[in-house]
Amino acid sequence: MLKVATCQFAVGASIKRNSQRICEFLRKAKKAKADIVHFSECALSGYVGTDFPNFEGYDWELLKVETQKIMALAAELRLWVVLGSTHPLTKPNKPHNSLYLINPEGKIVDRYDKRFCTPGDLRRLTPGSRFVDFTINGVKCSLLICFDLRFPEIYRQLYKQKVNCIFQSFYNARQKGPSVHTHIMRQTMQCRAATNHFWTSCTNSSGYYAPYPSCFIQPDGKIVKQLRQNRPGIMVNTVDLRKKFYDPMADFRDTAIKGKLSNGPKFIKDPRSRNVTTL
Repeated sequence: MLKVATCQFAVGASIKRNSQRICEFLRKAKKAKADIVHFSECALSGYVGTDFPNFEGYDWELLKVETQKIMALAAELRLWVVLGSTHPLTKPNKPHNSLYLINPEGKIVDRYDKRFCTPGDLRRLTPGSRFVDFTINGVKCSLLICFDLRFPEIYRQLYKQKVNCIFQSFYNARQKGPSVHTHIMRQTMQCRAATNHFWTSCTNSSGYYAPYPSCFIQPDGKIVKQLRQNRPGIMVNTVDLRKKFYDPMADFRDTAIKGKLSNGPKFIKDPRSRNVTTL
């Protein structure tokens, strides 16, 4: 079993303030006996283009110092951490929008870089090109970021890799008010979970206005729990691979993935089947 702490707060331009909130949630997660703590997209760095216009004058050294502070606290508390941030590249290359995977020794053991960037992202950021899979307590996990949800091919590949749980970080906040995202983002993730039989932790920034809150989804697509919209919060849910869920695709998912888009016989020799224009 894997106990997941899904956290949300109002991510902003201040690296120090973001770091302070992250550290507070790490301590709360430890008290709640979580194994891994999950934060939103760009939770530490702030989101370029929303929290600040570009990287001119950005304090990369401060970002490094605060990241190391969080790593040290992860080691002290013996927690896994999925930390949303921004990773600088060699100039003139643009940075990655990233999730650092920090282990209970306080080491960065891997980094996922957002693979599908929006047009706005692409003006300021470089897309990634690889999956990040890891196993904790027998649960195989993978990391994704926000706009990746629009590409079902990603999730099919993760299903083929026998992933059990997705940690997907979002930043849909600082908006003017309600939007279509209220009605499609969690619902799309429910679809991704149900069609691939994944557990899914979805965390979003709660900066006003955030059109949907963080949620936790079980493999049949049901939202187990969600946080309050536009409010900071933490919830702890358990991934239990022993539990059985409704999965009508179970007998046919692999067949469909292999390209056979029917669960009937290969051929049926019946003229009434072949003739499609008569009663």
